[in-house]
Amino acid sequence: MVESQKAMPQPKMGRIRRIHFVGVGGVGMCGIAEVLLNLGYQVSGSDLKASPVTERLESFGAEIFVGHRAENAANADVLVVSSAINPANPEVATALERRIPVVPRAEMLAELMRYRHGIAVAGTHGKTTTTSLLASVFAAGGLDPTFVIGGRLTAAGTNAQLGTSRYLIAEADESDASFLHLQPMVAVVTNIDADHMATYEGDFNKLKKTFVEFLHNLPFYGLAVMCLDDPVVREILPQVKRPTVTYGFSEEADVRAINVRQEGMQTHFTVLRRDCEPLEVSVNMPGNHNVLNALATIAIATDEGISDDAIVQGLSGFQGVGRRFQVYGELPVEGGNVMLVDDYGHHPTEVAAVIKAVRGGWPSRRLVMVYQPHRYSRTRDLYDDFVQVLADANVLLLMEVYPAGEEPIPGADSRQLCHSIRQRGQLDPIYIERGVDLAPLVKPLLRAGDILLCQGAGDIGGLAPQLIKSPLFAGAVASQEKSK
Repeated sequence: MVESQKAMPQPKMGRIRRIHFVGVGGVGMCGIAEVLLNLGYQVSGSDLKASPVTERLESFGAEIFVGHRAENAANADVLVVSSAINPANPEVATALERRIPVVPRAEMLAELMRYRHGIAVAGTHGKTTTTSLLASVFAAGGLDPTFVIGGRLTAAGTNAQLGTSRYLIAEADESDASFLHLQPMVAVVTNIDADHMATYEGDFNKLKKTFVEFLHNLPFYGLAVMCLDDPVVREILPQVKRPTVTYGFSEEADVRAINVRQEGMQTHFTVLRRDCEPLEVSVNMPGNHNVLNALATIAIATDEGISDDAIVQGLSGFQGVGRRFQVYGELPVEGGNVMLVDDYGHHPTEVAAVIKAVRGGWPSRRLVMVYQPHRYSRTRDLYDDFVQVLADANVLLLMEVYPAGEEPIPGADSRQLCHSIRQRGQLDPIYIERGVDLAPLVKPLLRAGDILLCQGAGDIGGLAPQLIKSPLFAGAVASQEKSK
C-alpha cells in the first residue's frame, strides 16, 4: 500500500471508508481510484476483464473483481460509476436497494478538488495533453501537484498521482456534462466542437451554454483560460463573467505564439505575454494544436508565479502521453524502416490536426494510415467531415467502426466511408473486416521512410504492439521515446 501524504488537508467523507468503482479499469476511473488508495481509503472495483490498469491498482491494495456481480458491492459505503455503466448493472441495482450512495466519477473528483486549488481542463480536443503539460510544468516548478489525467503520462508511468502541494490538475469531461460537478479555481477551455451531441439533445447552443455554466462554477476571483483561436470559444467569451486570460496565435490573445518552427517531433516557438519578457520554448510534439496546448499551460503557469526557467524546462522535458502521437517504434521494410505512430484521435478535427502535423514535420514522407472510426453515431453525425479529412492520407486502410455499445446505423459504417472517399477520386481506401490480421495486409503497402499511423479510440489501440511483435516485421524496435 502506498503511504498517504499528510501535507495537505484531505477529504474526510464522514462515514465513507470503503469506495467501490464500477468499471474501475476505465481511464477516467482508475486515476481517481489510485488517488483515493494513496489517501488511505479502502478501494475495490470491478471490470469486465483484468488489465494492466487493474493489476496496478491491486498492487496498491485495491480489491479487484472480474465481472459485475451484486455481491461485489455488498460491503461498499459508496459506489462510483462512469456514464458508460448501464443503470441496470447488478452492482448499481444492489447499491440502490441497500441505499448505498451511487455517485458519478466527476462528483468524486469534485470532492477531491474541494480541498485543493483545482485546475480543470475542458474542451472537445486537447484535454489530456494540456493536463499532462500542466502536470509536467508544475512539477518542474517544484509544486508537486496531484493530477488525474485521461491518458498515461510517460514520465510518471501513470495517469494519476497524489502530490503534496495544494494543486490538483484534472480533465473536465463534457461528454456527459459531468464537468458541471467541478468547482475549480482555474478552468481551461481549449475548444468547443460538435461531439457527444446526444448529451445535449443535438442542440449545439445547449453545448455552448453548458460550457459557460461550467466556467461560472469558478469563484469570482478564479480564472478562465480560453483559446481565442477557436471561433466558438471566442463567441462565448463575452458571456463569461469571470476573470479571463486568452491564448492563441491571434494578435489579440493575451498569451500568443509567433515564429513557430517544426523539426520532426520538435516544435519551437516564441511566446509573447502581456507585461512579460518574450519566452523561447520547445516541445517534443508536432503540430500547431500542440502549440496551443502549450500556450494554455504557459498562461496558467505564469499566472501561478512559476518561473520562466521552470516553464521552459517542464515543456522541453515533457515526454508525452500514451496514444497521443506516440512513436511506438520502427518497422523494418525493404530498403529501410517505417516510423510507427499510435494516436487516440477519433474526431475529424483531431484527425486533421495529426495529418497536418505529419505534413509539417515530415513533408517528404508518405502517410500510410490505419483508421478505426469510433461509434456509429459519431460516424453518422460527422460523416462528410470524416470523408474529407481521411482522403488526405497517401494510403488508407479503414477498420470497421468500433461500436462502443451502439447498434449499427445504416450508411454509417466503414464500408460506406470507403465508397464515399473513393468517389472523391483522390484515394482508393481498403476496407478491413473485423478480426482480420492486419500485418499481412499492411506490410506490402509500406515503403522505406513511410510513416504508419494507427489512429482511433477503439481496439485499434492494440494494433501498434501487435505489429511490433509480428513475425512479418522481425527486427522491429519498440520505443517509448519520440523519434527525432
